[in-house]
Amino acid sequence: MSSLNRRGLLAAVVVAAPLVVAGVPAASATAKPAISGGLTQPVFSYADAIREHVRVQSPVDSDGDGKKDLVRVDIIRPKESDSGLKVPVIMHESPYYDNPGVGYELDHKTYDANGNVTKFPLAYDNYFVPRGYAFLAVDMIGTRLSEGCPSSYGASDVLGGKAVVDWLNGRASAYDDQGEPVKASWTTGRTGMIGHSYEGALGAAVAGTGVRGLETIVNISGYTSGYENSRINGTLSWFAGQASWQAERVAADPGRCAAVSAKLLEDSDDATGNYNAYWDERNYRTGTVSKARNVRASVFSVMGMHDRNVVGSQFSEWWAALPRDVRRKAWVTQYGHVDPFWARREVWMDTLHQWFDHELMGVANDIMRQPRVDVQLGPDRWITQADWPAPTRTATLRPQRDGSLGTKPSTGTGSYLDLAKSEVAMATDPATTNPNRLAFLTPPLQKATRLSGTPSVSLRLKLDKPTANLGVLLVDYGTDTRITHERTATAAEGLRFIGGEDCIGQASADDDGCYRRAADNTATSDFQVVTRGILDAQNHKSLSRSTPLTPGKSYRITWKMLPQDYEFKAGHRLGLVLTGANDDFNLDESGNGSGTDVEPGTGANVSIDLAGTSISLPLVTGTPNM
Repeated sequence: MSSLNRRGLLAAVVVAAPLVVAGVPAASATAKPAISGGLTQPVFSYADAIREHVRVQSPVDSDGDGKKDLVRVDIIRPKESDSGLKVPVIMHESPYYDNPGVGYELDHKTYDANGNVTKFPLAYDNYFVPRGYAFLAVDMIGTRLSEGCPSSYGASDVLGGKAVVDWLNGRASAYDDQGEPVKASWTTGRTGMIGHSYEGALGAAVAGTGVRGLETIVNISGYTSGYENSRINGTLSWFAGQASWQAERVAADPGRCAAVSAKLLEDSDDATGNYNAYWDERNYRTGTVSKARNVRASVFSVMGMHDRNVVGSQFSEWWAALPRDVRRKAWVTQYGHVDPFWARREVWMDTLHQWFDHELMGVANDIMRQPRVDVQLGPDRWITQADWPAPTRTATLRPQRDGSLGTKPSTGTGSYLDLAKSEVAMATDPATTNPNRLAFLTPPLQKATRLSGTPSVSLRLKLDKPTANLGVLLVDYGTDTRITHERTATAAEGLRFIGGEDCIGQASADDDGCYRRAADNTATSDFQVVTRGILDAQNHKSLSRSTPLTPGKSYRITWKMLPQDYEFKAGHRLGLVLTGANDDFNLDESGNGSGTDVEPGTGANVSIDLAGTSISLPLVTGTPNM
């Protein structure tokens, strides 16, 4: 039996079975949280908890109606917090409470006759309120019941969340439905933000304002640089119009916000793909609204290294830019755009419980003495280490004219056409000739070799046109059972639903806290694309300005690939594939590859000088033993 089940925190039920409620206490007069074994215990009644809502005054007028936006905040807190108990806050700010819904089951809020929430999406409220926390479900500006218009990760999105933290700490105003002021007299002010994707990005962004009272954030697959995520080295890696589409998708009133959406589209400048003030506002590392150097909250970050929605550098670059004294923890996985609530649920809830207790309650547990990073190397295979990336040495491999990949100097040339092709098509059967790629293979590895960190690639090339999309794939060739990211009716992002449910924490008549179970989705395959790097050749000098290349002129272009943590097994071969536009990053509005929306390829002939071409790999074991 798992540690969670031993503590009575999580009860498993089948889908059709009657609800099983775990850990419901008798009515408690406890005036403070109970702590045992370094963890808070569920001594407060979830069913009897106070449910209320307020509207917090933000500092912005995002829709231009002449008044500052009010942010809707739905609250659930132990009833004892009305009679002297001061509680910390777990805050989930989301643009998704209305459209499309929260989490993989697309949860929505339900309300009673007084407008208070009776069902909160996800199960963090079911789990943590009985342990002495308040849970806040915040409608991001312009969504659900908040005023204003969403700005696709812009200043108003960020400052609305900051205003809620300020209110919890007595620095901002809030009002009830009658317009009367409401104070958060029931809280310690110590706040933690948690969220996945857009929600995780909001936590990172609010933390980067340096707001006091935000003690920790849990950033799950959240972006930290809009430009890098939407452009990826100058390429339109998301579909044209993404900036306005994202805002319109989540807006409570898209029609009323049409002018704001149109301005977002204009300012994002799909025509050139250049970095500008719009993207600087959405840069949470060094931007105008949020900066990594200003983060004072502790950080628990989760990143799927095969995420095509929010790429791995969104984690790695921000992680490296955080101040050295920021307390931190991370999970680095082989999944795609995944919240670990669905992937590794029992371990996740146990770890999150320790984290929030330590950071928000001040409980003296050992979470900070545990290894800082959990790394997933394959299906059901996890290791821990002191930091990320692991200590490595750089190994430089060079493509050879005979199609091999090794450490020796090289000679010769090769060429291919820049046309959009899928990664599978480009990585399949590397020994065959393909006009849209060049492929090179190492000999079989004599021992396992682990990559940890960010590879880089350097190409010496000539084009017959002013630009081309340059693509590089690092491939693991060798038959193995791996996590697959194939999308089906019951599987996606490396996970599959397996039947049954887990019921988390306590329940009420309207909120059972029960969610479907998932597990690793695996398949046996002959190869896997480990990581990739894409670049618009015009942006080889600077992401802020395109510079057309002179056809026929030789250029040396070096850039970073996406980060990864991956083990190549003994007997496998490393493959380097040079290609053009990456069709797997041509995403349509549903996040599926379309192949038509973004980068069809320039048709340029890319001539590669092998002597000036190499890939540099951060390897835990140094140069691969081949």
